[in-house]
Amino acid sequence: MKIKKEGIGWRIARDLLLLCGLVLILFPLFLVLINSFKSLEEAGRNFFALPSSFRLDNFRELFENNNYWVFVKNSLIISGVSVALILLLVPSVSYSIARNYTKKYYKGIYFYLLMGLFIPSQVIMLPVTKLMTNLNLLNRQGLILLYAAFSLTQGVFLFVNYIRGLPFEIEESAYMDGCSVFQTYTRIVLPLVKPMIATLLIMDLLWIWNDFMLPLLILNRSQEIWTLPLFQYNFKTEYSFDYTMAFTAYLMSMLPMLIVYCLGQKHIIKGLTAGSVKG
Repeated sequence: MKIKKEGIGWRIARDLLLLCGLVLILFPLFLVLINSFKSLEEAGRNFFALPSSFRLDNFRELFENNNYWVFVKNSLIISGVSVALILLLVPSVSYSIARNYTKKYYKGIYFYLLMGLFIPSQVIMLPVTKLMTNLNLLNRQGLILLYAAFSLTQGVFLFVNYIRGLPFEIEESAYMDGCSVFQTYTRIVLPLVKPMIATLLIMDLLWIWNDFMLPLLILNRSQEIWTLPLFQYNFKTEYSFDYTMAFTAYLMSMLPMLIVYCLGQKHIIKGLTAGSVKG
C-alpha cells in the first residue's frame, strides 16, 4: 500500500508546535540557570537578563552550609533504599499475579492494587498521615515504606501486562530442566523484563527525589531528616523569598536527575512501548 506523503504545510505546523513546546520546557530551566549566578539585588533589577558576571557566591554559600549535605544524604538514603525496595517487590508481585491471573484470588489482588490509580493522592494524605502517626513512623523508614506501597499500583499495572506477554514456553523448558520457580524467576524472567525494570527505576527515582508533599507530611518533626525539596522550600519566608539561592539549590538538585534521565531515556521509551503492545 502506498503511503501518502505529508504536506509541507503540515510539516511546518508540526515543527512550529514542537518548537513552542521546546521553548516552554527549556525557558524555566534557562531562568533557573542564569539567576543562580546573580546576586539577589542584580536579579531584582532584571530577572530575565543574563548575569553581568558568572559569580559563584551562591554555590559557595550553598556548599558551605553544613545542613545542605545532611539533606543531600537524606535524599540519597531515602531515594536509594526506596527504589531498591520497589525493584524487589514490584517485579516479584507482578510475576505471581501474571502467572496466576486466571485464579480469582490473584485477579482480585491485581484489581485491588489498580484501584490506587483512580484515587487522588490528596484524598488519602490525611488518613495516611494519621496512620503513620499512630504507628510512630513519622521518620525516614516510614517515608520509605510509603513510597514502596504507592509505587505498587502503577508498577504492578505495567509489569503484569508485560510479563503476561512473555512466552510461557521458555519457563516450561526451565521447569523441565529442573529449575524451581525462584530459579526460573531470577534466571529467566528478570533478564526478559529488564526494559521494564529500567523504566520503573528511572520513573520512581525521579518521583521520589523530587517529591515534596510526602516528606512535608512525614518528616516535619525534625529538620535533621529533611530531604532536599524541604530544604529548598525553606528559602521562602512569610515576607521574602531568596530566589537566587533557591534557584541555585534547584539547579544542583536537578543535575543528578537530568543525567539519570538522559542516560535512561531510551530504556523508558523501550519499556513503555513494549508494555503497550504486549499482554
